[in-house]
Amino acid sequence: MQYEILTLEINNGIAILTINREKALNALNRQTFSELEHFFGEAGHDIPDLKGVIITGAGEKAFVAGADITEFAGLSPKEGMALSKRGQDILYLIERFHKPVVAAIKGFALGGGCELAMACHLRIAGEKARFGQPEVNLGLTPGYGGTQRLVQYIGKTKALELLLTADMIGAEEAYRLGLVNAVVAPGEEMAKATELIEKIAAKAPYAVAKVIECVNAFYEEGDGFWKEVDAFGECCATEDFKEGAAAFVEKRKANFTGK
Repeated sequence: MQYEILTLEINNGIAILTINREKALNALNRQTFSELEHFFGEAGHDIPDLKGVIITGAGEKAFVAGADITEFAGLSPKEGMALSKRGQDILYLIERFHKPVVAAIKGFALGGGCELAMACHLRIAGEKARFGQPEVNLGLTPGYGGTQRLVQYIGKTKALELLLTADMIGAEEAYRLGLVNAVVAPGEEMAKATELIEKIAAKAPYAVAKVIECVNAFYEEGDGFWKEVDAFGECCATEDFKEGAAAFVEKRKANFTGK
């Protein structure tokens, strides 16, 4: 698939996906979703020696300032439900991706942009980043998982406040609430995101993928303990487990191969 909106760059095993709709503040439209679906559903699984993925937005003003509202006009209830379900399904692909996905956030991450960031495993925010779910200003609810993931990250009380008032919060407040993993100086978002992926890449790849599965199972199934039991047992059969245990005993750095 030839991407029209996403720019894909592979840098030392890290896939950098840039949403290039700068004039529209990188608003999510149907084409953007189709390209994200292709990458996380197909292409991303075929990149050899992939360490992780960074998602960012073009320009300095916005990560993603929301969904493309021009595509919402005239939607019937049935069409609205289909649009919401498709967006959720594609963001699930990101959340379930087997390698770490990090959002590098500059400027606005609002509405669908905040939802996209929350579907990533980790989030790095520049000091000028702003977050919010302003859908009630349009007479809508969030449609791509915003009412669910925001509660998971910051708790029901504060999530309800932000969802009902449509207030925006800055990067430091987002960090205090647990919405982002780190706040960095403007221009340092990509460097910090890269640093995180490189750190994770030094760990056992199979175990990393299983940790992602286990954490997702808690929120998807309401009980991830069974998944943890299975994952623990499966990891015991890997060469990386044998190598990690040997390295620990021998007081040396483990050399994981992903097998």
